[in-house]
Amino acid sequence: MQNIALLGASGSIGRQAIDVCRKHADKVKLVAIAVKSSLEFAIACAHEFDLAYVVISDPELEKSVSADAFPAHTKVLFGTGRLSELCELDEIDCVVNALVGAVGISAGYAALSCGKRLAYANKESIVIGGDLLMPLAAPGQLIPVDSEHSAIFQCLIGEPHEAIFKIWLTCSGGPFFGMTRAELARITAADALAHPTWLMGDKITIDSATLMNKGLEVIEAHHLFDVPIYSIEVLIHRQSKIHSMVEFTDGSVKANLCAADMRMPIQYALSYPDRWEASCAHLDWHAEAPLAFARVDAEAFGCLALAQQAGRTGGTAPCILNAANEVANEAFRAGRCTFLDIERIVAHVLEHMEAFPVESLEHLASVDTEARSLAARQLER
Repeated sequence: MQNIALLGASGSIGRQAIDVCRKHADKVKLVAIAVKSSLEFAIACAHEFDLAYVVISDPELEKSVSADAFPAHTKVLFGTGRLSELCELDEIDCVVNALVGAVGISAGYAALSCGKRLAYANKESIVIGGDLLMPLAAPGQLIPVDSEHSAIFQCLIGEPHEAIFKIWLTCSGGPFFGMTRAELARITAADALAHPTWLMGDKITIDSATLMNKGLEVIEAHHLFDVPIYSIEVLIHRQSKIHSMVEFTDGSVKANLCAADMRMPIQYALSYPDRWEASCAHLDWHAEAPLAFARVDAEAFGCLALAQQAGRTGGTAPCILNAANEVANEAFRAGRCTFLDIERIVAHVLEHMEAFPVESLEHLASVDTEARSLAARQLER
């Protein structure tokens, strides 16, 4: 029986992780959750799972909680600083990090430092802090939840690292596959939030539309699997059935295929190295359409190239990239900039901030702040 702490419990990944916990209640026990501000959701989870701990990141909500809202034994903590404390609790065996954005890095660092298994969907923490986090991870301690990286992880089991020739990172292409830049200039936030395959949170859905998400995943794969950026190739696969592939030096290729259901990689991150009964339906491969592939239009979707550039530069460049993108992504969703402005703003910040070797979490926090400030100023132009 694993005791689980779930960070970002009210988001898309978090809710699907809860489904897995329900399905396999004989194997995992949800002991603690963290939410940003979803108070009613947290209360319901506390009663359903008899939680020992709940963290609510928004400290302003503390005055809104009545004395009898949570079970009497549930310890309720407030503020983002409590996330790391949750990861360090002795009774926690595995931390599922489904937080969105750079806020997740400190919690991931704490979990790895304490020897906890880290099942993580918070790609930004590896993108910006891979130089700090990866040296802390023992073999089998850090298991990716992103469907692509879970696929690569599974394809590499039992394979020597030196046999890797190329990683094929698959991509649905988002809702605007095939569009020109002139067409992309007219895209609204509502258009971009209609992803053709996956049901995700708003931030990652916009990142998927710009292909920034795929760029972040390239950097993530670079850190996770210790391969150079040039050995990771993005491949459009609209059906989202092949979740990624690894090509080896002898020319053979391993691929991971399954339904487009995030409960699959979430469950594997908890079950590894075992496999449990599926939490979603099996595919009928007789009924599936032929699988097809295409190249990315790098000219139309420039965010991918910016991420690859930041990955090759290394150091604090991915932190700069991520911070600028988070600012521009939020501004686009709020109607304060255009779809193509996201790329413009990120490019400007990368051009005007020098990258340095990563020194510490505090160093990354300082770089993050500076990049966000520069991106915000660029928004006003």
